[in-house]
Amino acid sequence: MPRHPALPDDEENGMTDAEPFCGLARYERQMPIHQISYYLCGEIREPHHYTDLFYTLRTAAETDLIYLHLNSPGGEFDTGLQIINNIRASEAHVVTVLEARAFSMAAFIFLSGDELIVHDNCQLMFHTYSGSLDGRGSEQQAQVAAVSSWFEKMTTRLCSPFLSDSEISRILKGSDVWMDSDGVRQRLMRMQRARARPAQRKVAKAD
Repeated sequence: MPRHPALPDDEENGMTDAEPFCGLARYERQMPIHQISYYLCGEIREPHHYTDLFYTLRTAAETDLIYLHLNSPGGEFDTGLQIINNIRASEAHVVTVLEARAFSMAAFIFLSGDELIVHDNCQLMFHTYSGSLDGRGSEQQAQVAAVSSWFEKMTTRLCSPFLSDSEISRILKGSDVWMDSDGVRQRLMRMQRARARPAQRKVAKAD
């Protein structure tokens, strides 16, 4: 069979070179990012004062950025728990910022952020709950047992591993745990290193 004089061998056999690779194509989608700031200053009051914060956290999108700036001695425990639960349920990225002091309930709120920022010359303090009891003696005993068990579970969930087991035990027994900005940063760095170790081990196995 005669060869076609105008075609090279590959083209004569129905084969052509693949087109040269010119790099990956980029596809971009822009989404609005909302940055919102709240300042939790002074004593934490009754829940109805914070409904705007609750609504914002619950309705925020995953592209939203919400800052909670803290300078508080603590306050209403029920309000603090509602703030924490809304932070954890929010799709937004919530940043808690320690700007002066966060004591008692405010300290628990600080630890609940997706990202924690600490300014210089600040203080953090944890301690057990306080309150009053009503009713018959048997009812008060039942209430003390129930609240003590609940507070222990809540403290362990919110504070571990930021606080050690021995520190949590001290809090439950009535002691106060204090730390300054340097102490808070050291603990946060330790937690970051602990989270990075599993990822490093996975990379090592993959290699």
